[in-house]
Amino acid sequence: MEKCKKTKNFFKRIFNPNYVPGRYLWGILRIVMGWVFLWPFLDKLFGLGYATPSGQAWLDGASPTYGFLKFATRGPLAVVFQGMAGSPLVDWLFMLGLLFIGLALISGIFMKIASYSGALMLLLMWLAAFPPEHNPFLDEHLIYIVILIALGIIKAGRYFGLGEKWRESGLVKKYPLFE
Repeated sequence: MEKCKKTKNFFKRIFNPNYVPGRYLWGILRIVMGWVFLWPFLDKLFGLGYATPSGQAWLDGASPTYGFLKFATRGPLAVVFQGMAGSPLVDWLFMLGLLFIGLALISGIFMKIASYSGALMLLLMWLAAFPPEHNPFLDEHLIYIVILIALGIIKAGRYFGLGEKWRESGLVKKYPLFE
């Protein structure tokens, strides 16, 4: 019974913005999630040899979405996503999304827009490859979605980021969605 109380108190503290160790956790989680988006942008832009081979970068004229949308999609919506493969509009939206979401999460500004846009992007990726390969429902996309929604709700840009200063700006005061 005592262990259950301790666990409950732990979760109460972690979600309490006044609990300092919780702030560190949310700040670090926000930065890590930002890197989850910024890294593929850099790799696809420059062809750094990880997921995108050298010579197949966006700057080399290759489509950053073609390979995934054409060959990795499966399930009931595969035809829809395969039809988007190689579209310049889809390429631009995808790359700008990765860049904006990654930079916003890392810096801690535009957190609401970034966290919810990131969740939407991940949901679309999950739908494109549904059902997941190793589980009938759950994969990292859904876990990241939950984390992003939590980051947006908890206003994690305030911790280890520019969010607190950004929050005081006239733009955010006028348009709270930009927080």
